Amino acid sequence: MSAPSPPHDHPRPTTIPLLLSRVMAALETQGAAAGGEEDCSGNRGGVEGVRDEDSKDCILEPLSLPENPGGTTTSEGCPSVPCIFCEEHFPVAEQDKLLKHMIIEHKMVIADVKLVADFQRYILYWRKRFTEQPITDFCSVIRINSTGPLEEQDNYFLLCDVLPEDRVLREELQKQRLKEILEQQQQERTDTNFHGICMFCSAEFLGNRSVLLNHMAREHAFNIGLPDNIVNCNEFLRILQEKLDNLQCLYCEKTFRDKNTLKDHMRKKQHRRINPKNREYDRFYVINYLELGKSWEEVQLEDDRELLDHQEDDWSDWEEHPVSAVCLFCEKQTETIEKLYVHMEDAHEFDLLKIKTELGLNFYQQVKLINFIRREVHQCRCYGCHMKFKSKADLRTHMEKAKHISLLPEKKTWDQLQYYFPTYENDTLLCTLSDSESDLTAQEQNGNIPIISEDTSKLHALKQSSILNKLLLEECLKN
Repeated sequence: MSAPSPPHDHPRPTTIPLLLSRVMAALETQGAAAGGEEDCSGNRGGVEGVRDEDSKDCILEPLSLPENPGGTTTSEGCPSVPCIFCEEHFPVAEQDKLLKHMIIEHKMVIADVKLVADFQRYILYWRKRFTEQPITDFCSVIRINSTGPLEEQDNYFLLCDVLPEDRVLREELQKQRLKEILEQQQQERTDTNFHGICMFCSAEFLGNRSVLLNHMAREHAFNIGLPDNIVNCNEFLRILQEKLDNLQCLYCEKTFRDKNTLKDHMRKKQHRRINPKNREYDRFYVINYLELGKSWEEVQLEDDRELLDHQEDDWSDWEEHPVSAVCLFCEKQTETIEKLYVHMEDAHEFDLLKIKTELGLNFYQQVKLINFIRREVHQCRCYGCHMKFKSKADLRTHMEKAKHISLLPEKKTWDQLQYYFPTYENDTLLCTLSDSESDLTAQEQNGNIPIISEDTSKLHALKQSSILNKLLLEECLKN
């Protein structure tokens, strides 16, 4: 596919495969990405790279949200939204029809529409901007079916937050919407004139919304989250009540023939909760306004019931999972680290705590020592005399008879970078080592170099220069 040069006002920030994948998603779900005119076959057609000075995100003029961009239906709170390019208008609640219209009639696709905080203001802003500058200054052009006959080829315009101006606009709309939501939430939190009726027992509650929500969670096991997590509570409760009045289950959303059948179904199936896949509820959770793209399901998964009455924490039913740490020299497992230390001292005459104290080992040196011992035992090699054996049992017998378990080699043998890496990935013993401030101070005094992860963004260069090459070579020479 051939690709003309990208718009001069913004860079080409996305790769062709990523761009194409997002374009295809856009045509199906109104999501897309932009970054220059591309051809869907993936060929660049001789286009040279963008100059350095063109690759900087820049906005040449101050941005402001539209107060009154003009038109017959652009006032604040208008019930309809105009098309960006023509005089067609669509109800705010039917934005999908507007998006479909712009795709079919104007070949225009907007990326990630679901992440636009205020769709009406977003459309009005770009409607005004497109009257000031050509569309190609803002959008990329995707050529569809470029390998087919000329009459079957088509171009689509893509608008997304890769364009700096669009990104700033989305952020400003998000901030403004968040401000409005927080003001509404604060008003509901302090409201003492709330009046509500329980959906399950018809009990009436006056005062604050939290009284009703806590009642339904405590008495009927119906928990939609902490009151402070919810906004527009009255509308939320109204929608839920209407579903029950229409004999619809709140969770599976099936409809039943009468109220008693619905009650039995929700009780037996434990469906006294809302449908986590119903996006209709997203707007009632503050968290959706704090972080774009984060679902309210994460809020529902948190069990807030024990916090409803702001009671003191009760840890009486807390059950700690066993540690199941494994001995350094045999297959013995213990449920606590203390028992493991006792076992290694009694069965193998290896006192790890004493060794740590005598050698003054900090946290990282303990890690390296344990990984060293694990490696030697795994390879059936005695670290006291370097003899190799056919099995771990033979090795253990030799080390116990020759008293080589406590015969640690010189510090330079095991205090090496390669032993920062665990011999066993699930080694619980490593997770229980002391990392106190005194250990960190000792590390600084000994001048140890902290380990820093290598940059994996350039894999080819990493393979040539990685320190692992040296470590592997040394290990091969030893063997």
